[in-house]
Amino acid sequence: MKRKIAVAAALAASLLGVAACSGGGTDEGATSATGKVDGAGKTIKVWLMVDAETSWKDVVDDASKRFTEATGAQVNVEYQQWANHLTKLDATLAGSDVPDVVELGNTEFSKYVFSGGFAELNKGDFENSDTWLSGLSGACESEGKVYCVPYYAGARVMIYRTDLFDKAGIKEAPKTYTDFLAALDKVQTGNAADKKFSALYMPGQYWYAAMSWVKSTGGEIAKQDGDKWVGQLSSPQSQEGLQRWVDMTKKYSKADPTKNENEQAGIVAQGSAGAFYGNGWEQGVAEETRKDPNDPNSALVPTKIKGKLAAAPLPEVPSFLGGSNLGVTAKSANKELAAQWVKYFTDSKSMEGLVKASALPNASSLMDKAAADNPKLAPAALSAKNSWFPPNAEKWADVEKASILQTMLTDILTGKKTVADGAKWADEQIAATLNEA
Repeated sequence: MKRKIAVAAALAASLLGVAACSGGGTDEGATSATGKVDGAGKTIKVWLMVDAETSWKDVVDDASKRFTEATGAQVNVEYQQWANHLTKLDATLAGSDVPDVVELGNTEFSKYVFSGGFAELNKGDFENSDTWLSGLSGACESEGKVYCVPYYAGARVMIYRTDLFDKAGIKEAPKTYTDFLAALDKVQTGNAADKKFSALYMPGQYWYAAMSWVKSTGGEIAKQDGDKWVGQLSSPQSQEGLQRWVDMTKKYSKADPTKNENEQAGIVAQGSAGAFYGNGWEQGVAEETRKDPNDPNSALVPTKIKGKLAAAPLPEVPSFLGGSNLGVTAKSANKELAAQWVKYFTDSKSMEGLVKASALPNASSLMDKAAADNPKLAPAALSAKNSWFPPNAEKWADVEKASILQTMLTDILTGKKTVADGAKWADEQIAATLNEA
C-alpha cells in the first residue's frame, strides 16, 4: 500500500520539526520555512529490536524512504537482540557515540526517562497522540512532559478450547465476568475425570494477570503521595480484586503456584486445560507443531489442540499491554531529525503496515480499523482499548527484580499468608523499594 512520492512529500511538508530538546549534543539541521527539517548530508542511527526486521521490515524501509525524501537525511537501522539490548544500551549511553532513536519495551522505559537518557518530545507533533494507548504511553510521561512515543502493542486475552466449550454447551465467548465463571464451571465439570485438568490454567506467580484483576475492581498497586510512594494493595478495592483472582485460581487451576506464565502455552498444548490468559501470539505457540516433551528425538507433530483454540477479550478485566516505545536519546546530535523519523515510523500509514503484520497499533482510535483489517487481531484489539500500566516510578524495575508481587501471590495461594496479610507485606516492600534513596 505504498503512496505515490508526491503524496508522501506533501505529508512530509505538513509535519513540523520538533524543537531542540535538553541534553548532551547539539542539534544539526535547520528547519525550513515549510517546517521540514533539512538533513542533507546527515545520517541518523536507529536501534530497533529484531522483531521489526523479521516481521515488518517493509514498514521500516517505507518510513525511512519517506523520511529521506522529506529531509534529505539517510537512516542507518541497526537491529538489536532482546537478550543483551539493555546492557549494550547502558554501555553506549555512557559514551558519546550514541544512537539517535532507540526502541525499548514499555516497562523498560521508565528507568531511562528518570535517569535523563531520553530527550523531551512535543506530544502534539505525532499522529494519533491524543488516543495513545495508556499501557504504552504511561512509561513515556514524567511531570507533565513526554519522553517517548508508543510504537506497537500486544494485549492479553482469553484463549480457550472451542471443542471443550462446545461440548459444555457454550457456543460463544463469555460477554460478562459472571458468564466467564459460569463457563469455567461447565468446562471443569465436563472434564472432571482428568485430575490434571484446569478449566483455566493460571500460574501462581502470574502477576500481570493478578494485577489485572486488582485493576478490574478499581484497585491500584501503588500511588505517589507528595514525594513518597505508598503501596495500595491493602485498600478495599485492591483486596477485592486480589481475592477474586485468588478464589478463581484456587477453584479452576492446577498450575504450579510457584511458577510464572513463561511456559504456559507449551503446557496448555498438552491438552489438560480449557483456557488460559495470555498474549494473542501465545495461541499460535500453543498450536504449533513440536516434539514429544518426553522424547527429544521424536519427530515434529501437531499438538493435541491444533485448530481447536480461539481468542476473546476477557470480559470486565483490563489488559496489561506488552509492547515497545521509541525515544530520542538525550545525547543525540540529531534530535530534530530523529524525532522526524519517529513521526513517519509511528504515523497512520506505518500503523497500517504493523496491523498487516499482526501487531497492534499504538492508539485506541485505530483499534476498530485494525480489527476490521486483520480479524486475527480483533480480540487483542478490543482488549487493548482497556489497558493499564505499572506505577511509573523510577525504581519500579527494582520491584519486579525483587519478585515482590510474585512472592505475595505464592504466599497467598499456598496458605502462608491471607490476602490481607500478603497485601500488607507487599505494600511495605513496594514502598521501601520505591522510596529507597
